[in-house]
Amino acid sequence: MSHGPPLRATFNRAADTYQSARPDYPPDLYADLLAATALDPPAHLLEVGCGPGKATLPLARMGFRITAIELGDALAAKAREHLARFPGVSVITSSFEEWEPPAGARFELLYAATAWKWVAPEAKYAKAAGLLADGGHLAVWNADHAFPEGFDPFFTDIQKVYDELGEGDGSPWPPPRPEERPDSMAAEIEASGHFTVTGTKLYVWALRYTADEYIALLDTFSGHIAMDPDKRGRLYREIRRLLAARPDGRVTRHWSAVLTVARRSG
Repeated sequence: MSHGPPLRATFNRAADTYQSARPDYPPDLYADLLAATALDPPAHLLEVGCGPGKATLPLARMGFRITAIELGDALAAKAREHLARFPGVSVITSSFEEWEPPAGARFELLYAATAWKWVAPEAKYAKAAGLLADGGHLAVWNADHAFPEGFDPFFTDIQKVYDELGEGDGSPWPPPRPEERPDSMAAEIEASGHFTVTGTKLYVWALRYTADEYIALLDTFSGHIAMDPDKRGRLYREIRRLLAARPDGRVTRHWSAVLTVARRSG
């Protein structure tokens, strides 16, 4: 599935539900981020792809000044609403590629949570390095579906539906365990020539969802937003059918995030 602009723009359609449907990132991730970068408030941070403020709020509460860039106008409006009580936080509606920073602007940290892969590869590292102060850092992390040992068998059943609908990605099943997945982000950052990776860390956690909660989550993913409505309707009916057969009607979904921290070279 393409990672180009048409798909990255779909998230704007989930602006009303993204904040509540998507999981919070683990508190340990933020603690490790600050330990790795030696940052203290009120350092000035730049966030790329803030969405409605999912990863902005925890750092704003700590007292950091944050300039947050968000492509979607509806998502940016939600972020301003969620961050209104923090005078040191500003939300700018723009793509990172097109954003023109104030003359001489420099940041101690540029970070992106579940957004960095959507930025044009030919631009992102050079521009990021140019916006960082000497010794500044880049930090990137995602929230991915994880399949540890003993993952919920619901996902094996529903994967068959994805495949029947032509929405599978053709990868072997089951997917690799979180600790077995290759770390392509660190290699990509190093290959840019603008940064030196100083550390990575894996986080895995689990959440329980009702059918309504799980479908609300899926409605924040680009592939599901862009899916043919008939296919999406059948998929969601199958999700409800499978979960209705369970005593508690819930599914356990595991999440993983890999925090990658790098220092600006030179």
